[in-house]
Amino acid sequence: MNPTAPNHSASGQVTFLGAGPGDPGLLTLRAVEALASADVLIADPQVLDVVRVHARAQVDTPLQASADEASIPADVPALRDTANLVMAAARAGKRVVRAVTGDPGLDGYVAEEMLACAAEGIVFEVVPGIAAAVGVPAYAGVPLRDAQGTDVRFIDARSADARCWAEVGASDATAVVSTTLDSVAAAAGELVSGGRKPDTPLTVTVAGTTTRQRTWTATLGSVAQVLKAAKVLPSADGGQPVIAVVGERSAAAQRDRLSWFESKPLFGWRVLVPRTKEQAASLSDQLVSYGAVSHEVPTIAVEPPRTPQQMERAVKGLVTGRYEWIAFTSVNAVKAVREKFEEYGLDARAFAGIKVAAVGEQTAKALVAFGVKPDLVPSGEQSAAGLLEDWPPYDPVFDPIDRVFLPRADIATETLVAGLIELGWEVDDVTAYRTVRASPPPAETREAIKGGGFDAVLFTSSSTVRNLVGIAGKPHNVTVIACIGPATAKTAEEHGLRVDVMSPEPSVHKLAEALADFGAARRDAAIEAGDPVTRPSERRPGSRRRARS
Repeated sequence: MNPTAPNHSASGQVTFLGAGPGDPGLLTLRAVEALASADVLIADPQVLDVVRVHARAQVDTPLQASADEASIPADVPALRDTANLVMAAARAGKRVVRAVTGDPGLDGYVAEEMLACAAEGIVFEVVPGIAAAVGVPAYAGVPLRDAQGTDVRFIDARSADARCWAEVGASDATAVVSTTLDSVAAAAGELVSGGRKPDTPLTVTVAGTTTRQRTWTATLGSVAQVLKAAKVLPSADGGQPVIAVVGERSAAAQRDRLSWFESKPLFGWRVLVPRTKEQAASLSDQLVSYGAVSHEVPTIAVEPPRTPQQMERAVKGLVTGRYEWIAFTSVNAVKAVREKFEEYGLDARAFAGIKVAAVGEQTAKALVAFGVKPDLVPSGEQSAAGLLEDWPPYDPVFDPIDRVFLPRADIATETLVAGLIELGWEVDDVTAYRTVRASPPPAETREAIKGGGFDAVLFTSSSTVRNLVGIAGKPHNVTVIACIGPATAKTAEEHGLRVDVMSPEPSVHKLAEALADFGAARRDAAIEAGDPVTRPSERRPGSRRRARS
């Protein structure tokens, strides 16, 4: 039976999918496609959060356990009843995705599930994933082969027997050992007993490919002492899986030059962004590229205007040809106009013959999603000032109408209105929505803000400073405060905050870039002084590691 052929039986079909070792970006395109069409998602708890975001909202997830900080011992099968769940869902005609950590081809329990499907004639396919034994060393900066083509041996310490340890110990192959943190020293001892020299270098990586990744360099003979000196062992988390790489390519001199992931400027930093997920999407992606974990907290909520008549008249004016231009200064403005259009049974065709301006990329994307391609987006600074730089003056010869529709927030500044009037335009300045202070975030987030659980906060306006302090409290003094401009910085200082980073331009992306430069300089200073590289939240005397990301 061809596992990828269409299923014409009454049974469903199963996709055995490798979700990789932890980094969501390592999912394959085929994996994302399969997840999007799944009726049932059965995932290892370690990767449930990685794959669930790509599934439909109504997907059935009979196993709700999530890794979420939990450490599952490598010698205990995480899920023993998955075969029955997979078969039951497939018999019911469902499209089932069985997502596993790493690659399904290296999971013996998944092989049994595949055989069960084959025995009942259930169509299945396999979507390979990046195995932890390959992906984790790559993220740790530890090549597994050199130019001379050294052999590579993969060992699962749970099932390795004396013969396996003896064969690898007697060779000069690079050994990649899958084990647990508290069993690394025992595995090292087995290799030494098998013939490897005690001074053979090795690296030990925990939480590989995630922003919790940590790597230690030692030798077979010293690994126990190194982990003890680093206060990693003894630990209640000793059962968490690790990848140990044994061989000359894991020498410290090599890793110092090749450790690309853990050396990112904001590696592991928890950065608070006082915006909604939709507003912060591109900013959060930028922070992730620097190695940070972005945590969005809305500080404002959007409500309709108290008196909707002005907005209603303006939208009707769009249809009757009252305006030459409409200018959108936020995603919320686009949403407000779109909702009013839908209320009247209109769509994007109502913009025919009207020029459309967007203040920046995110607003432009919201318009495109509405079906409207903006005619004007600032070529420079993405702000009202930047928009005015590119806005053409009114010309009675070429512009049949001299009026601009400006839907915006009730607390918006007058910069754009004044600038357009100076350029000769008449402006209908309309309150499209009101901004009010958002509800407080969860208690855990408030405690992290006040207790120093965040490494940095990005303030993108004075209102975000006031609102965040109002709904969640003042950030701890170890938290790095980054502000988009002088006015925002002044507001932060008025609230008793020390401003550490200032954006060179009033742009959220320049602000994130400035924070990354700050983090890189801080890292370089620690290395030059011979100090360990730590996050700001780890600097407090006697502090413990805060919430993991």
